[in-house]
Amino acid sequence: MRIELGQGTGPLRGVKVVEIAGIGPGPHACMILADLGADVIRIERPGGQALAGGGPHMLLNRGRPSVALDLKNPRAVETVLELVEDADVLVEGMRPGVAERLGFGPEQCRERNERLVYGRMTGWGQDGPFAQAAGHDMNYIAITGALFGLGQDKSRPHFPGNLVGDFGGGSTYLVIGILAALLEARVSGQGQVVDAAIVDGTAHLNTMTAAFLASGGYREERAANLLDGGVPYYDLYETADGRHMSVGALEPQFYAEFVRLLGIEDTAPDRYDATQADALRKLIAETFRQRTQAEWVEVFEGTDACVAGILPLTEAAEHPHIKARGTLVHHDGYLQPAPAPRFSRTEATIGRLAESAGDSTREALAAWGIDDVDDLIESGAAVQA
Repeated sequence: MRIELGQGTGPLRGVKVVEIAGIGPGPHACMILADLGADVIRIERPGGQALAGGGPHMLLNRGRPSVALDLKNPRAVETVLELVEDADVLVEGMRPGVAERLGFGPEQCRERNERLVYGRMTGWGQDGPFAQAAGHDMNYIAITGALFGLGQDKSRPHFPGNLVGDFGGGSTYLVIGILAALLEARVSGQGQVVDAAIVDGTAHLNTMTAAFLASGGYREERAANLLDGGVPYYDLYETADGRHMSVGALEPQFYAEFVRLLGIEDTAPDRYDATQADALRKLIAETFRQRTQAEWVEVFEGTDACVAGILPLTEAAEHPHIKARGTLVHHDGYLQPAPAPRFSRTEATIGRLAESAGDSTREALAAWGIDDVDDLIESGAAVQA
């Protein structure tokens, strides 16, 4: 696929981003930027990233070409700095201080481009006693107070994959920070560093829990509160075929519709009587076990009862609402999420296939205005796969 800049369809068309490839939240943030129309050039180490693999199935890498540079080679570092000269954003996810040692830290980049927004994606942040320690999603969310309350098992917490930390508190906040800094730079003419730490973002995501705690009515234990399975009308229930339904009938009018459609309107105990909570939960559970998930979906979905069947990803793509909106799409032979959010005038679209490290080294560097690309490749500073 020939590389031309400024061809994105979303609201970030014309924004230029240099991505120093990492794993997890960094690539996800750059996928979002590419989905929204930015020109992103992905700089990878020759051979690719550990734990990240390569090729078109690596959907987090979609929408941008891959360039392989040996960043221990001064000529490769100089190439990064040349890219920075005409870029709006640089994104890196290395341990604090590594980019500086390699020669493309914030101050080194600022000398080339004072309006550059420099996005830094880490778990612990750029400072603090853990800044130089290794970690992963569950470690970061563990110390923020978020992981403690997750799950309905009173004896132990349960972690939700790496959604809350890497992508909720991580890449999402990196993108928010980059966009805010870009807006400010257009006024001031000055870039700045965005320190996007998963611990910070996750703590911020958890503001509602902090609000519940501040109200005095929140108990710091699992399955004891309004939104963690502590009440029987906000919980998950098994169906006759071993599948599950989600119930979120919080408001009185929605609860009334829920018990009516479930068929327990005349037998359900008072939901506000705490001494009857176990009896109500048992009645709801026994009733759900009388029919299959598909049968209950037929009863509930599309109503105001706030009940939905729980689906795996492959089935979610066929759900009538998801399908009608095109939320999950089959694109380039792979099931994947469509760009989000949506825009009324500058529609975001999925760009080029994800690549393996160095698939587009020659074409991408040339498109970004780098001279003597063949000489870079011959010297070993760059690698064309």
